[in-house]
Amino acid sequence: MRSQRLLIVATAVASVVGCTNPRAEAATAQALNDAANEIGGLKNDVAQLQSDLDSLRSVVARHDSVLARIVAASPK
Repeated sequence: MRSQRLLIVATAVASVVGCTNPRAEAATAQALNDAANEIGGLKNDVAQLQSDLDSLRSVVARHDSVLARIVAASPK
């Protein structure tokens, strides 16, 4: 009796899994592709921001050293 129930449940699950909607699968695949493309774009944006930040840091360091030289050369 128990093995019959298990067989019936397993058959029902297999039939439900086998009857998936191809349009739903295609929509899911498209959504995953879109998400992957957006993540790739975000990675590029983060890389660009990191590059810009590094550039700004070097400019600030240069200005800081120039200001330090000006202060050191100014009469007290």
